[in-house]
Amino acid sequence: MIFKDGQRVLFIGDSITDCGRTGPLAPYGDGYVNLLRALVTARHPATDLTWLNRGVSGDTVRHLRARWDRDAVAERPDWLSIMIGINDVWRAFGDRPDEAVPIDEYESTLRALLTEVDCPIIVGTPYFIEPDRTDAQRARSDLYADVARRVAADFGALLVDTQAMFDRLLEHRAPSAWAPDRVHPGLEGHTALALAFLDVIESD
Repeated sequence: MIFKDGQRVLFIGDSITDCGRTGPLAPYGDGYVNLLRALVTARHPATDLTWLNRGVSGDTVRHLRARWDRDAVAERPDWLSIMIGINDVWRAFGDRPDEAVPIDEYESTLRALLTEVDCPIIVGTPYFIEPDRTDAQRARSDLYADVARRVAADFGALLVDTQAMFDRLLEHRAPSAWAPDRVHPGLEGHTALALAFLDVIESD
């Protein structure tokens, strides 16, 4: 496993990471972060880790930029996992298109954020749980996922290709089996995300 005893592992992103982590479900939420924490603890009980969830529902890279020093850099993590970009795309297809983030801004901001942390990085791609790759939102989301893959490679980060993972699952079950709105996962979708992260965490 890549994590070592005593390390601080921080997850940052949007609602997929947040999952109620500031309310009654504090401090981990009830999504993939908490499932992953439980899986790693059960598989590696001798490894004592501090898990930090810093997801905020609705965030784009612009929001991360505004809170990065407080929620990422100041926490001094030993590992940082970032999964962002879904809202950057989704806003263009909803009632707040002015909040959509152009792909060049998405890439430049993501790169700038990662230069400011002094620890190994895990990058999760944004995704859209839709098998029709000609669907307008899926097609745009794929472009942002490509950016995340390229940035991960350039920074020597570990990659969790969540879009590729969901594409494999979509060969067997419809999008609604994983997320009612093709974005926010149910239990099965979050479990799939947690297992995808676990595969990478245990890759060594």
